[in-house]
Amino acid sequence: MDHCAFSKFNRTNGAKDQIRKVMRKSLFGYGGTTKAIAKNFINDGLWDIYDDKFSEISKDEFGNTLLPVSEFDPVKSGLEIPSPGIPPHHELIKKARNLTSEYDYFYEIYKNHLPFNVWISGTNGKTTTTKMMQYLLESKGSVMGGNVGIALANLDPNAKIWILETSSFTMHYTKRATPGIYVLLPITPDHLSWHGNMSEYEKAKLKPLASMSETSVAIVPEIYAKTPTKAKVIAYKDESDLARFCGVNLDDIAFKTPFLLDALLALAVEKILFDRCDIALLNTFVIEANKLEEFTDNNGRTWVNDTKATNIDASIQAVKRYKDHFMHLILGGDDKGVSMDELFLNLKDLKVKIYAIGSNSDKLMNLAAKFNIPALKCDFLQNAVKEINKELKTDEIALLSPAAASLDQFKSYAERGDKFKELIKAL
Repeated sequence: MDHCAFSKFNRTNGAKDQIRKVMRKSLFGYGGTTKAIAKNFINDGLWDIYDDKFSEISKDEFGNTLLPVSEFDPVKSGLEIPSPGIPPHHELIKKARNLTSEYDYFYEIYKNHLPFNVWISGTNGKTTTTKMMQYLLESKGSVMGGNVGIALANLDPNAKIWILETSSFTMHYTKRATPGIYVLLPITPDHLSWHGNMSEYEKAKLKPLASMSETSVAIVPEIYAKTPTKAKVIAYKDESDLARFCGVNLDDIAFKTPFLLDALLALAVEKILFDRCDIALLNTFVIEANKLEEFTDNNGRTWVNDTKATNIDASIQAVKRYKDHFMHLILGGDDKGVSMDELFLNLKDLKVKIYAIGSNSDKLMNLAAKFNIPALKCDFLQNAVKEINKELKTDEIALLSPAAASLDQFKSYAERGDKFKELIKAL
């Protein structure tokens, strides 16, 4: 791991660090990331924590101060760490003078003692790739965290390797931290309402490449092979390219599209670090729930829970998997400002009927009419299941792959998936 740039930052900012010791430390948002920091890093002073949900000043269980957003005074704050989901246009971000990301904070704390970092990013497949990689490398002293649901503040700093699922939100705010290996899955439109446009989203995903050293490795889609970086670049067009790099046969891997790419990226990192690819171990890995999760109803008909498909590319991958079947496809939710046209271009020549739910159901119905695809406006998940139940045949597929987030009607994509399975069970 190259820490030269970070060490330089520490030297040139020594005076500022002294000032910060007598100034307040601020956290923006009170979610999993910031709660873990607030709990585990109070030895050098308590935190001021600002969140839109706080209407009055109070204390948390650790003694930190919880404050409404309006109370933030940038003059009194020497450090601000945002929850990754807080967008750049939020008033706290605009006021902050000493903004640093969670990743940068831990690079500074641990300095040269930081475990070797592997970052995994891209639009779809990050979580599965991260978990597969941890499954392969756990015996070598790795731990996983980041966007996979385990905050960096809760990770073992004495581990040999940190495997970090890394979101575009985090990378947007990160300026100094850099990975030893950067694994980038394909980039397709997502989170455009947060980033503003596709160009800014792509820019965030490619940002780590600029700071990587000659001793680091970047595994990236072929389209990004010429992106300026000092890292050794391993470019891939498809799964076959990665199989050749790993020296393995695709037929020996138990996973199908879209999980095949995730598996090969995990193997590629094992190859780089330990010059081996343990396919036998990888093949025992179990895919998490809510991703192309197949089950049958009491009549032997196949239903697929792909609720984690919260963007168009994830749904396109799901549709490709079942393209040889007639599909009853449930779409809709919060589309985050992304155009759905590309998805419909992939659907127009397939045997499919759309069942539109969620806040963008009218938009979906208009697109269905435009592309001449049969569609039914259902608005709610239970209505869609009811309608599919009337028509579904044993050789057909009922697929929940919404291509949209769930927060317009559910607490999470997992709750949406649980509701879907509950409805099927009740048929």
